Amino acid sequence: MSTPQKILAFAGSAREASFNKKLVQIAVNGARKAGAEVTYIDLRNFPIPLFDQDLEAAEGMPPYAQELKSLFLAHQGLLIASPEYNSTISPLLKNAIDWVSRSAPGEPMLAAFSGKVVGIMSTSPGALGGLRGLASLREMLGNISMIVLPDQKAIPQAFEAFTESGTLKDSKQQEAVENIGAKVAKMLAKLNA
Repeated sequence: MSTPQKILAFAGSAREASFNKKLVQIAVNGARKAGAEVTYIDLRNFPIPLFDQDLEAAEGMPPYAQELKSLFLAHQGLLIASPEYNSTISPLLKNAIDWVSRSAPGEPMLAAFSGKVVGIMSTSPGALGGLRGLASLREMLGNISMIVLPDQKAIPQAFEAFTESGTLKDSKQQEAVENIGAKVAKMLAKLNA
């Protein structure tokens, strides 16, 4: 019996009623249906300071940043729903990635990211659904040695896109987001076969 693939899932938003938190849960469902073991986290529960190399030198990695990095290290893939802030990713998401990217003594560079498979998605109230932010996210994740799936989804008109239960009203959009989760799980299974 093969070991299930482990995927870490989160949104780059701290807001409690975040549409991106709802969106990533749809991808989580798809990954679980494909046999993956998925850990969903809320970045709001990891209150880390803005990245500051002087702070790191003086005090080491903050405890919440270390906890977050440990979660990244324990998983083979990621599902990220990224809100768009001024045509790029949120400061919360960028800061989390910056801290997690820091190497401990004797640890390989980018150990928490290198070779891991990631599926990305976004939703926003605008007409593009966060598409411009996904371009920034894709570039950054590729530059830190991640395997970013070519499939992505940007859901426009977020205020009208979801049902009260958190699913997408458009069944084709719902299926496309679930498929992102499933594809991450399937690619991990192939890479680790």
